[in-house]
Amino acid sequence: MAIAGQSNGYTTTALAFTLAVVSVSAAVSLYRWRRRGEDLEYRIKELEKSLGSTMEKSASERKGRVKAQQALREALAQTESHDLHSTIYPMRPIGTIQSCFSTSCASWFCRNGTPRQPLLVSLARACLIFDPALVPPASLEGLEDYSHCWILYVFHLNTDIEKLWRKPSQSKLKAKVRVPRLNGERKGVFATRSPHRPCPIGLTVAKVEAIQKDKVLLSGVDLVDGTPVLDIKPYLPYSDSIQGASVPNWVKEDCSLAVASVSFSDTFSSSITTCWKLIEKKSLYGSADELKGLITQVLSWDIRSMSQRNKPQDTSAAEIVYHLVLEGLDVSYMIDNESNILVQDVSLPQNLQDVAES
Repeated sequence: MAIAGQSNGYTTTALAFTLAVVSVSAAVSLYRWRRRGEDLEYRIKELEKSLGSTMEKSASERKGRVKAQQALREALAQTESHDLHSTIYPMRPIGTIQSCFSTSCASWFCRNGTPRQPLLVSLARACLIFDPALVPPASLEGLEDYSHCWILYVFHLNTDIEKLWRKPSQSKLKAKVRVPRLNGERKGVFATRSPHRPCPIGLTVAKVEAIQKDKVLLSGVDLVDGTPVLDIKPYLPYSDSIQGASVPNWVKEDCSLAVASVSFSDTFSSSITTCWKLIEKKSLYGSADELKGLITQVLSWDIRSMSQRNKPQDTSAAEIVYHLVLEGLDVSYMIDNESNILVQDVSLPQNLQDVAES
């Protein structure tokens, strides 16, 4: 009995000791959790305090920038109110157009054949290549959901652009320009879309075909190769298409520049097949037939200049050979007094032919 009682005593003592150890461990663990919670709460408060300070500083800096910009605009308005030519805004091209309408040709009568309005030539393709330093690819996300977009660009090939930019005080504004639809009759420059403007900025609309990283593939364009682009904006039918808008009657004369027919010489097919083999890797088109379709659409409108069209017609007029450059190819054609066009030949310009053969 004594041994049994002694055993029960040891058991009770061991149990009490175990409970004490467990209680101490629980207390220690609870203390540690409380300490960690207090540390975490302290860190959160410090981060909140730091965030608040940063936001206040950012807001203060923003207010300072806004005030500085307002002060600068006011100063410019006061000092340059009578000298608009010296006012400069922070604008520069964000990309460049790679177009089917080339600009290099050695022929005296060479024209690039660029349509006078967008969407007239649906096969006219271009690639807008952005400057990655200014336009990250993420900027184009969502543009593929639109069918068309507006493009703001610079008329960089204007013959009077040198005076406009380098010697604005010596450039004289042409108040009126010759209108092709009116056979050379003059209209006020702001009543037309002439490229010869006080500020050489153009606006056009194009169809969005695809987005490829830092590139936008377009069609229906009226832009020459190398055109600097200032901005693009999505076309919104509900706001960009105005119901009931009116235009002068002369603008409605769509057939005034249309030609009677476009035909091709017997040797044209072999010529374009030969040329296609030299340019197909760099072309915006998928076949020689597509390129022939582009030529047909471009020449469906009389692309000659006013001086060429108004030249007195005689028996030798039909012998004049005109040129346009598409996809780097020199297309030669003739037009008779009845506005029938015969496309004679297509060839690679000599400088490009030398490169291809080397």
